Amino acid sequence: MSIQVSLSGLSFCALSKEEKRIVFFKDILFSRKLNPAQVLQQIEKQYEQEPFLKGGKPEVIVLFSNELYSLVPQEFFEEENASEYLKYNTKILETDYVAQDDIPSAAIVNVYIPYTNINNFFFEKYGEFEYRHSISVLAEEFQIQNRFQTEGTRVYLNCFPGGYDLLVYQQGKLILANSFNCNSREDFIYYLLFCAEQLDLDPSSFELILLGRIKEHSDYYDIAYTYVKEIKFLQSSFGYIFNGREEPPKGYMHYTLFKAVG
Repeated sequence: MSIQVSLSGLSFCALSKEEKRIVFFKDILFSRKLNPAQVLQQIEKQYEQEPFLKGGKPEVIVLFSNELYSLVPQEFFEEENASEYLKYNTKILETDYVAQDDIPSAAIVNVYIPYTNINNFFFEKYGEFEYRHSISVLAEEFQIQNRFQTEGTRVYLNCFPGGYDLLVYQQGKLILANSFNCNSREDFIYYLLFCAEQLDLDPSSFELILLGRIKEHSDYYDIAYTYVKEIKFLQSSFGYIFNGREEPPKGYMHYTLFKAVG
């Protein structure tokens, strides 16, 4: 079972690999951005209300989706100084635990801060379990997809409530990964075009690949199309049956959730 945790919502996906079937799927959006203590209350509420979550001991992977991360080239990473890579773009508290994900396909280490109170809840519930940052899943998968790309630029935009992740691959290499907060179409296009300008990219020449919570002909899609002409949605197929059909509709909307467990 994969569980994605953010301050804006929760998602659950449980698979039966023997039956190639999704046996539980639930997606919750909060009405406003919460703090980690309030998110834990929402998790506890789900475990009280959902019969599926009350029983069994599945293999669990928890994904944290937040902006409290920094990608470091493997050759420069020093584990004993992990917090140093975060202090310039993240406010670190004394009680924060600094974790790391290795991304061998890209020779990168993702240093990040998980929500310790939420990790403690899942440890009490399941014992040992795996956890990662959602950007690590994206960086790893897209690096594999671009490993034979010797020319051109692909920009991946993973939209979530209140913002998006942006990953840029040029000639098969990751050159930028960042997350931005936005609540308007103007903010949405500003950060995309600003990154393009900083990387000296022509918006009319790169490929923009959308995933996450974005739909064709939505406000965000339409304003992006005003400036970027080559836009498509991420093609994904995980081959699991859900309620008699293959996968939940628009699987690209929950790419990290499904990819982590599938």
